[in-house]
Amino acid sequence: MTDETIFALSSGRARGAVAVIRVSGPAAAAAIRGLTGAPPDAPRRAGLRTLRSADGEVLDRGLVLWFASPASATGEDVAEFHVHGGRACTEAVLAALAAVPGLRPAAAGEFTRRAFVNGRLDLTQAEAVGDLVAAETAAQRRQALMQMQGALGARYETWRARLIALSAHLEAVIDFADEELPEGVDRGVVAGVTALAAEIERHLKDGRRGQRLRDGVDVAIVGAPNAGKSSLLNALAGREAAIVSAHPGTTRDVVEVALDIGGYPVILADTAGLRAGGDPVEEEGVRRARRRAAAAELRLVVIDGARFPHVEDEVAELAGSEAIVVISKSDCHALPPAPQVSGRPALAVSAVTGAGLDRLVAVMTERLAQRFGVGEAPALTRERHRHGLEQCQQALRRALTVSAVEERAEELRAAAVALGRITGRIDIDELLDVVFRDFCIGK
Repeated sequence: MTDETIFALSSGRARGAVAVIRVSGPAAAAAIRGLTGAPPDAPRRAGLRTLRSADGEVLDRGLVLWFASPASATGEDVAEFHVHGGRACTEAVLAALAAVPGLRPAAAGEFTRRAFVNGRLDLTQAEAVGDLVAAETAAQRRQALMQMQGALGARYETWRARLIALSAHLEAVIDFADEELPEGVDRGVVAGVTALAAEIERHLKDGRRGQRLRDGVDVAIVGAPNAGKSSLLNALAGREAAIVSAHPGTTRDVVEVALDIGGYPVILADTAGLRAGGDPVEEEGVRRARRRAAAAELRLVVIDGARFPHVEDEVAELAGSEAIVVISKSDCHALPPAPQVSGRPALAVSAVTGAGLDRLVAVMTERLAQRFGVGEAPALTRERHRHGLEQCQQALRRALTVSAVEERAEELRAAAVALGRITGRIDIDELLDVVFRDFCIGK
């Protein structure tokens, strides 16, 4: 608990009908008295109050709420002022709060940080608050909500509790070596460690699903020059994001657009046309296109409808089972009712008329849901989590290779510490600035 009281506009700077200004700390009740001239109402009851400055000027009339510690978002005394959302009103109320003794403006993420320090959230939940504020798609929102509700932290704390129990068994063997203990205690510990290591291994082998949802799934559009790649990018983006020209080799570098495809965040990349013999700049563009295609989680392989069924060898190599094959320019050229490329179904699309685009988006959504859908089990969302789990895994592996009981017990303690750092149970002071530095003011 801190002696400082903080305040900030929590509803953002955009103009709206209502703005929410939050105050947290021991002087929160004094803030209500200072602006309304009366003590707080009963906790969690909204009261309509006139807000005044220190010299008595009427600033606004709005709702005032009071949340007594510890039953508040931060675990401290909290006051909220729901005022009109115009800039003049919010700035006037913020200035009046600044004049109340003991109050200061909040730093970025300070409300959530206090909630963590006061035990209202674990560290994974605190991170999820930032993810939820930043969420731009439905899948990102669902993932952040699952983590904020404690699903990820609960899993790690369950694993840590199991480690502590296993460590206790080993400590009994060490401390009571001369006593008669149940047979097979050490064998039971080894079995427990082996099982836990396997669970963590499966959790780590998730294809970075959660991190991809946070940051965006890489989707590359590849194909020969003039196949219609840039036109397809523009059609999916709904704007002229890439230059379209009949001249081959127009796209020299990767052009990226962030999109919401069926509720999934996608970084859609238009790449240079795949061909040999261009100038040095185009050749570099082709190299980048190949790298992007190799690294992408999903590929859209575009076949020129004007040349179908001909497909360049280099393009055909990319049209494997994991790719979505698109035949362009369906408005200009007659295509079979169910076209195929290398024996696999292809989608006929026109970037000009929009024909086939809905089907393409549906197929992309299905693929994204298969690989990155938010299921019942929480996913890793940050490299910090992955690093902690890898440290835990390494300690567990060492515990299975040492022969001395004391060494095994020490490795289990190290594994438990690594898990505890993820949720913030132990040894986390050095992590807090990193975790909260990207938060917005008012959260």
